[in-house]
Amino acid sequence: MCLFCDLAKNAVLENEFCYMIYDKFPVATGHCMIIPKRHMETVFEMNSEEWSSAGELIKLAKKEIDAKHQPLGYNLKVNCGKHAGQEIMHAHIHLIPKY
Repeated sequence: MCLFCDLAKNAVLENEFCYMIYDKFPVATGHCMIIPKRHMETVFEMNSEEWSSAGELIKLAKKEIDAKHQPLGYNLKVNCGKHAGQEIMHAHIHLIPKY
């Protein structure tokens, strides 16, 4: 089974098409990932509903992280394919606070 398909049950935030979890190996405090519920390898396979849902969760996650940690900025990061550094072959978007 896919790790990210299995982790959907541990969602911190979720909507119809995506969920958010905090990264198990964060590069910064509050580092989280927005993940489509439907299994696909890269974000290039996401449909318009999944992109819209991901955008909604990115905004909600940012509000939560802002309230808890007051970062100075954010990076959004997406790796697509092994040659781009993707380690888990299920599409996901990193939201990384910067301090």
